Amino acid sequence: MKILVVEDNPSVSSMLEMFFSKEGIEGEFEADGLDGYRSYKANDYDLLILDWMLPGLDGMALCRKIREEGDSIPIIMLTAKDSESDQVIGFEMGADDYVTKPFSPLALMARIKAVTRRTQKAEPASDAIQTLHFQVNKETRDVQKDGEKVQDLTPKEFDLLVFFLQHPKQVFTRDQLLEQVWGYQFYGDERTVDVHIKRLRKKITGGDKLFHTVWGVGYKFEEAEN
Repeated sequence: MKILVVEDNPSVSSMLEMFFSKEGIEGEFEADGLDGYRSYKANDYDLLILDWMLPGLDGMALCRKIREEGDSIPIIMLTAKDSESDQVIGFEMGADDYVTKPFSPLALMARIKAVTRRTQKAEPASDAIQTLHFQVNKETRDVQKDGEKVQDLTPKEFDLLVFFLQHPKQVFTRDQLLEQVWGYQFYGDERTVDVHIKRLRKKITGGDKLFHTVWGVGYKFEEAEN
């Protein structure tokens, strides 16, 4: 596995470099966002780890730029910010995951494995999903609801929607959704699920009537006739 880390804190970079070496990961490191973008364009990486605050080009802008170019490479953000609004910004820019500093290298490694495992999973035979109101092409990642294109879904929002479409009327806890969609159990920060549900409700017409909160348990997805 080859990972590009764009991080301007030498201590964090040194820690990750040593840990990657033990894990057999080829890590490349840049301390500036513009240099990180140049390395990303010049090389093939399996995953990017981007610090939020960077000189030259900040991590959020770099993440957005990569997504606007149509690349779905897994991206994990490193940041000292942990409010829900900051998470929303990160996910809206297209980040797959969000790790708050200070962090354990073992915890980060679990996230890396989960994200790469999810993106490398074999797709089912059919790339199409057809439900009462939705038409989804998993290969092109296009979503339509009642014939209208659903705009601006982030990679993780798309994955969560597909999971719900494939499991209608089933109730899932936040931990179950994290394990099934994110690929790990995100102990202590179930807000990740809440943020994504909130964004799906906002982006999908009538989403508040599709994604149901089951109080004391979690969420379920259920379509109904208009």
